[in-house]
Amino acid sequence: MAARAGCRVRRRPRRPRADGTRVRHAGDGGAGCGLTRYLGVDLAWGPRARTGLAALDEQGRLVASGAVRTDDEIAAFVVAHAPGEVVAALDAPLVVPNLTGRRRCEALVTAEFGRFHAGAYPANRSNPLFDPPRAQTLAERFGWATDPGVDPGAGTSVAIEVYPHPATVLLFGLATVLPYKARRGRDLTSRRPAFQALLDHLERVCDEPLRLSASPRWAELRAVVAGAARASELERVEDEIDAVLCAYLAWLWGVRDPRMRVLGDAAEGYIVVPGTVAGAPGLGGAG
Repeated sequence: MAARAGCRVRRRPRRPRADGTRVRHAGDGGAGCGLTRYLGVDLAWGPRARTGLAALDEQGRLVASGAVRTDDEIAAFVVAHAPGEVVAALDAPLVVPNLTGRRRCEALVTAEFGRFHAGAYPANRSNPLFDPPRAQTLAERFGWATDPGVDPGAGTSVAIEVYPHPATVLLFGLATVLPYKARRGRDLTSRRPAFQALLDHLERVCDEPLRLSASPRWAELRAVVAGAARASELERVEDEIDAVLCAYLAWLWGVRDPRMRVLGDAAEGYIVVPGTVAGAPGLGGAG
């Protein structure tokens, strides 16, 4: 792949899989050379619920975020904010071949992160929402390759499945997931500070390259969380905030961050996580 003027092509390290093998890369290409944009999708399983979206430019800066519902609205966002080659990170089952039970990747995630309350919900084709998975349908619509062994670049866009809960544990060094999502026993009084903690962690860890502190939309999201008087106000921004985290994971995948690890495989389904518990700051494999 030819480099653009002023951009140096560099060979990147290959990513480790969960079993210690390496992911094959089909291409090289330097990050930030105007070749690839990055997309985070906190995808609702059905078209009636809210889907969060976030787009980063070629340098990894947050350029747009929001929430929509329909596939056509998702497509309009992609056209407007992530044209050309894309690395998309989707929080939703992407490869679901199994008719029943759970995927091996979900078992791997639960075994490693269940003690942090970050286990994975099982997906199978007996659930109409996963027959086929909405994420797979969108990837096919946009022409995104879903095999984690395929590199973006040279006209190739890719999509990977991610999961925010273990990602926050690893990136932020959490002893347990932040209780910002709506659950039984959680009210506005407990969820609002958890949301604020999530925003603080994202800004601390992801401001480079996202430049969240300079983003007008990010400032609006912080203001909504700080001033929320009803749980519904938090729920309106929850998916968008999760999408920003997914976009950061797309960036890490696109620049070949060596922490990015594939649990599972392209045939049976996989989830990409940013590191290991033993290597995460503040965790050190304790537990």
